[in-house]
Amino acid sequence: MSKILISACLLGEPVRYDGKSLASDHPLIKQWLAQQCLIPFCPEVAGGLPTPRDAAEIIVRSSDMSNAVGGQAVLNNSASIQTQAGGDVSAAFIKGAQLALTLCQQHHIQFALLSARSPSCGNKTIYNGQFNKTLIDGLGVTAALLTNNGIEVFNQFEIDALAQRIADK
Repeated sequence: MSKILISACLLGEPVRYDGKSLASDHPLIKQWLAQQCLIPFCPEVAGGLPTPRDAAEIIVRSSDMSNAVGGQAVLNNSASIQTQAGGDVSAAFIKGAQLALTLCQQHHIQFALLSARSPSCGNKTIYNGQFNKTLIDGLGVTAALLTNNGIEVFNQFEIDALAQRIADK
């Protein structure tokens, strides 16, 4: 089986912004671990951010007239990633996304299993940038960059769909 990039937090590594993990006990994760198919990676830590760190969300500039939202808007420089205190951490998120892409290219990875709702890894929804726990449709920065480069991104609630997609390949 080919390699799968996986958010390190899904394997129990305490790398999330709050210093915790989102360990998955899904049987396929255990199987893929045993088969040495998983390559753990945290784009935020790889990009230089500490653990724990302030929560951050994607903030679209009000003057932006494009249709880009979320991670794609950050990659297009029409949005930034800021902490609730107003610190701009965009550069670290972009660097982490670029390192994730490089890792995928080095290992010929076609699939990624990333953490849902994250400003880095979210593949369906992200928080709206107002720090009020409201979700909107959109991709995180890493998910957007990987998707732009032909890597299919799934989240921890889509493990069975990922397994089916791998089987169909």
